[in-house]
Amino acid sequence: MNAHDWTCYPPQRISNPETLDIRGLAYHLQRWPGQGGPLCILLHGWMDAGATFQFLVDALPPSWDVIAPDWRGCGQSAWSPGSYYFPEYLADLDALLNVLSPEIPVWLVGHSMGGNVASLYAGIRPERISRLVSLEGLGLPPSQASQAPQNYQAWLREQGAPRKNRPYAAWSSFMERLHQANPRLPAERVAFIAHAWAKDSAEGPLLRADPRHKVRSPILYRLEEARACWRRIQAPVLWVLGEHTPFVRLNQTLLDENRACFRDLREICLADCGHMIHHEQPEAVAEAIAHFLVMENA
Repeated sequence: MNAHDWTCYPPQRISNPETLDIRGLAYHLQRWPGQGGPLCILLHGWMDAGATFQFLVDALPPSWDVIAPDWRGCGQSAWSPGSYYFPEYLADLDALLNVLSPEIPVWLVGHSMGGNVASLYAGIRPERISRLVSLEGLGLPPSQASQAPQNYQAWLREQGAPRKNRPYAAWSSFMERLHQANPRLPAERVAFIAHAWAKDSAEGPLLRADPRHKVRSPILYRLEEARACWRRIQAPVLWVLGEHTPFVRLNQTLLDENRACFRDLREICLADCGHMIHHEQPEAVAEAIAHFLVMENA
């Protein structure tokens, strides 16, 4: 693909950027103002950015007031001097909702890591969430206690390792790499995502996300703890999967056990779609979300 082919996606709804002080960090948000409609919060996945929900927002009802924060150390939010572990995201989300909607329960939509955080939070603070949509955020495989010593050893080794994002030679080469990683994406969306994920530097495009996101957590994922949170969710829940998601290759018994933890669960699988469903099939995802959040609530 030639460099001149990378025409950037033209947004249909224009977002208003905002910055909030959340737990001592400058948190960047994209807000797409609605027309007196409900508030919907979108939570992006690992190393992504709130801005890439643009394709999805353009397909959602224009009356909705939609907000997508950049998690700490992602997009245009400040990098954390501390960690990037799940409890930090939970506390950030709690603080964000205290500012954005302190009294009224919200509609919460999360992709991948954002979906996992949202699902945990909906069980920890069930009174804060009226509807929950998890896009490809169905939990992680269980860990074993016997893995702890090796995991701690690896985590200790990583503490002293320098972490630095290396620039790409040019925007066209960065976009080509993104397109190779996900050939289902049209070129204009690739260009939009590239500029949301990276910024200009003297050496070339540089990823915005803190490279310390790649440092493992010292605490293993505890599936039974996650399930205990899911069982406390009061809100109706929608899972949205892509046909070619890695989750379909997971142990189906494990997925069935996860499903059983949700008292009011619906599930949709989108054809010809992978993990990044809000990038690949935003119209279909928006239709599923709108039907679940509005039509079923009518």
